[in-house]
Amino acid sequence: MEETKGLLLSRTTWGVAMQVVSAVSLKLGYDIGDTGGWVDLAIGVVGACLAIYGRMKAVKKISGAV
Repeated sequence: MEETKGLLLSRTTWGVAMQVVSAVSLKLGYDIGDTGGWVDLAIGVVGACLAIYGRMKAVKKISGAV
């Protein structure tokens, strides 16, 4: 890992952000339509998968926000 990239270009960062948004929206009782929270749960699962995939495929270090 010699090259660098910004924090917002990281798949892992976006995956974790999706998980956080999903968890917070579930805790606040927010639901898209009448899905019983399934959409929020699905977003959390996709976020987790993206974070894991991003970490496995990472070849650049993160430096800075952009």
